[in-house]
Amino acid sequence: MARRREWTRETLAAGVRAGDRRAVARAITLVENSEPLAYELVRELYPETGGAYAIGVTGPPGVGKSTLIAALVRHVRDLGKTVGVLSVDPSSPFTQGALLGDRIRLAEHFLDPDVFIRSMGTRGHLGGLAESTLQAMLVLDASGKDVIFLETVGAGQSEVEVIGIADTVLLVLMPGSGDSVQALKAGIMEIPDVIAVNKLDHPAAKTMVNEVRSILGLDKEREWKPPIVLTEAVRSENVAKLWGEVERHRAFLEEHGGLDERRRRNLAGEVFAVASARAKTHLERAVRDDPELRRLLDDVQGRRLDPLTAVREIMEKVFKVDDRSDGR
Repeated sequence: MARRREWTRETLAAGVRAGDRRAVARAITLVENSEPLAYELVRELYPETGGAYAIGVTGPPGVGKSTLIAALVRHVRDLGKTVGVLSVDPSSPFTQGALLGDRIRLAEHFLDPDVFIRSMGTRGHLGGLAESTLQAMLVLDASGKDVIFLETVGAGQSEVEVIGIADTVLLVLMPGSGDSVQALKAGIMEIPDVIAVNKLDHPAAKTMVNEVRSILGLDKEREWKPPIVLTEAVRSENVAKLWGEVERHRAFLEEHGGLDERRRRNLAGEVFAVASARAKTHLERAVRDDPELRRLLDDVQGRRLDPLTAVREIMEKVFKVDDRSDGR
């Protein structure tokens, strides 16, 4: 029986730089499990990142995101680019229980040495999904991938944080879906740079395009007007046109200096998001392990102490921070 390979930081870093699939897979597993070696590895590789273009793909469940990504990957590979896919959508065929049709469509990508597909879970990561996804994206970036797709579902806090590390955000909607209309109303329309309305044969497709356009028209301030593309992912219809709009958005960002600015803002946002998640975990542990702090919560629940006074006392004890907003 072959001996299992023992990875060191040096061999992993060299493997990732060379685009070795086993090294990349191992590095992402270490990232997901919050291993100290992952921290050292990403710290070493980080100065070499920034070459990949990250596209966040979001939208309600069941609109065909995975099939559309599969079609986009095929198109991007035809252009000679290498691709990484990180799926953080629990309902995605990339993760579990793929239908036969999706498996057939994705099979070519799993076997392609220039495509790396990985599903992401929160596992034990202190910083949550945003942190593990950011670290995994940096590993793929350092491995030489030209394009990275980040697939997520919905617009909850963790999904918005994941999408927050993308250069271009693609929102996928489907006509006749109540979820899609809810997504529009929930303010998700502030997020996308490009919109795909999938299932172009659906009788309500054009109505939905008009609906989306009217909602986008309410935002008069935005310099970039998100284009809307009707697609049929299963047949790869209009996928080249959709990719053209992604490229057009990239050109717009680069022309106006917006790409560097967006990346700086995104990375700063990620630092705060991860720091907040870690601080929350630390705070919960501190309160759980300290009888005096637990008593404060009991006093709040018993109406013997108001919540803000409890917050002030907890902040002073755990973080040595004087949380008096009045400055006194």
